[in-house]
Amino acid sequence: MVNTKDILETISMIDNENLDIRTVTMGISLLDCIDPDIDKACEKVYKKITTTAKNLVPVCCEIERELGIPIINKRISVTPVALLLGACKNKEPIKFALTLEKAAQTVGVNFIGGYSALVGKGFAAGDKELIESIPEALSKTEHICSSVNIGSTKSGINMDAVALMGKIVKQTAELTKDNNCIGAAKLVVFCNAPEDNPFMAGAFHGVGEADCVINVGVSGPGVVRAALAKKSANLDLTGVSELIKRTAFKITRMGQLVAKEASSRLGVPFGIVDLSLAPTPAVGDSVAHILEEIGLESCGACGTTAALAMLNDAVKKGGVMASSRVGGLSGAFIPVTEDAGMIAAARSGALCIEKLEAMTAVCSVGLDMINIPGDTPPEVISAIIADEAAIGMINSKTTAVRVIPAIGKTVGEELSFGGLLGSGPIMKVNTNSPAKFISRGGQIPAPIQSLKN
Repeated sequence: MVNTKDILETISMIDNENLDIRTVTMGISLLDCIDPDIDKACEKVYKKITTTAKNLVPVCCEIERELGIPIINKRISVTPVALLLGACKNKEPIKFALTLEKAAQTVGVNFIGGYSALVGKGFAAGDKELIESIPEALSKTEHICSSVNIGSTKSGINMDAVALMGKIVKQTAELTKDNNCIGAAKLVVFCNAPEDNPFMAGAFHGVGEADCVINVGVSGPGVVRAALAKKSANLDLTGVSELIKRTAFKITRMGQLVAKEASSRLGVPFGIVDLSLAPTPAVGDSVAHILEEIGLESCGACGTTAALAMLNDAVKKGGVMASSRVGGLSGAFIPVTEDAGMIAAARSGALCIEKLEAMTAVCSVGLDMINIPGDTPPEVISAIIADEAAIGMINSKTTAVRVIPAIGKTVGEELSFGGLLGSGPIMKVNTNSPAKFISRGGQIPAPIQSLKN
């Protein structure tokens, strides 16, 4: 039973500690829209999305009003578009991008994810065409997010795709340079991409998913930090972990409630709750500040990786007990430009890309929302992707890279996106050339732990 104290505590979390539902994401399968005629396929895609998701935004707004719980984003994820493109005789992927943009505007969602390709073991029909169209697609649309999965623990890393993605990231930034290179902020490169992730830019609706599902992403770094500030002064690290677990449980229960309500009212099956701590640029809503509350002078100091590992594990342990289905990425996000504490640490020099890479071995995702110099060579971007994918492949976890080459800017300058994407300094990158390594191409074989059958 929920008692008065729990209700008042939750109200305080919402009012004072930035607790919110970060996203309600409707996953929609487009497999039944496949057609060899791309124009007919686009017609089917538009009709499927606008019919299935027509009530998504109104229902979420209704839940917000009735329960008093902020739902920050209403989103859609769709089947990776490369799968549809492969069946088309006329491969003009930009038509799909414009169709998704039109559908997103019609139903009123913040973002639609799934302009994606899955190329961990190689390129199938439609994959290269879609990937090569990403810069144009993201420069001509406002609501589209794109992702490419280039490897997995089971398959190894497709280094031909890695080499290509370094160029694609750079081209995307260049085509959107007049808008703060925003295109690159909507493009993520994965290893071990989950099929049920509700968070952008990496959300897509996997082929193993039901025809339509509701996935919810909760967030509450401010709540965790506040709990530690109030109660952790005399606790050892075991006690700190227990406190984080209890707090994560409370946060996730709210996500479960919203997920069930949205599922019931929309008549769509409930998928998962992603119990991630997703920060924002708002003061008091920072994963970095949680690490500092645990005892670090600044995020990036020695001990940061250990503290983050404990935080990530405690969040998962607490959250998994609070929801009937947990999935997605689930853990702690460390996007630099979206986290006030990370931004401050990067500006002061306490946090560098090499330390961030170490932290990604124990966090929820990877190198996320990092501004790099605009003259960074494509092969260096490819090598950053390869390093991060190797961490994911060897550790059987999801890793990702979302870096933004700030065209025309250099180390120490700032790049600002506004809103949840925030702003941050241009961080220094090691530019010793990996060109020969990247140009070899081929496949980095799957590690021995892939042989688990």
